[in-house]
Amino acid sequence: VCIATSGPGATNLLTAIADANMDSVPLVAITGQVSTALLGSDAFQEADIVGMAMPISKHSFMITDPQDIPRALAAAFHIASTGRPGPVLVDVTKDAQVGMMEYRGIPEDLELRGYTPVTRGHSKQIHEAAKFITESKRPVFYVGGGLVRSGASEEFHKLAKLIGAPVVTTLNAIGAFPDSDPQNLGMPGMHGTVAAVGALQRADLIVALGARFDDRVTGRLDSFAPRATVVHIDIDAAEISKNRHADIPIVADLATALPILTEEIAQASSENKADIS
Repeated sequence: VCIATSGPGATNLLTAIADANMDSVPLVAITGQVSTALLGSDAFQEADIVGMAMPISKHSFMITDPQDIPRALAAAFHIASTGRPGPVLVDVTKDAQVGMMEYRGIPEDLELRGYTPVTRGHSKQIHEAAKFITESKRPVFYVGGGLVRSGASEEFHKLAKLIGAPVVTTLNAIGAFPDSDPQNLGMPGMHGTVAAVGALQRADLIVALGARFDDRVTGRLDSFAPRATVVHIDIDAAEISKNRHADIPIVADLATALPILTEEIAQASSENKADIS
């Protein structure tokens, strides 16, 4: 949480808000604003911070009625911390800050129209992903900061050990899988290790978990992992196939999807062993 004054105080937050948005950091930024009667008059330290923050935040809104403060702040914390985490701006006018209100507590049941983040992936897509993983010869796990944000490191560790495939972790995912583990090849991309880059380039399947195929990792997209099929799991649908086409797209919270995926793969492996015997 951060609080800033109107005008220059608010605009100084924009870089931090943009950074939080890119890195999926939950943030509630509360800014001051001139009185409602002065809005649009270019009053001292008036700035359209709501408009400025809109493209770089999950949500931004202005409070002009003191009675709206509890619900607006509750909504801000809920939006910032659920789904793909990110920044929310709450701009409060001077008259709302000093006005009288009847306090009725923080609302517990928030109905936010249009905001329904998906947490559980489609079962058919997860089943298809399990099939691709069990049949691949050179799979690689490409792990991003989304795994850390979801708190799914333990679930991923079980999956990685079940498959035995190499793991590459982005800067934001360092620590999500032990650096000392022999499966961990380090960080991919232009600042990464030769082993991590080589594994991705030679992979026949990339399992991207909470990662966004940014240019620091891929370099030229047309030459990145040219022979790899892609399974992409992310809680933000906008990230899937944004840069690299996902052959198996799964919109889900990793903490929910990974245990199901692990169970599917374990079941498929046991069935294959039974067929061989």
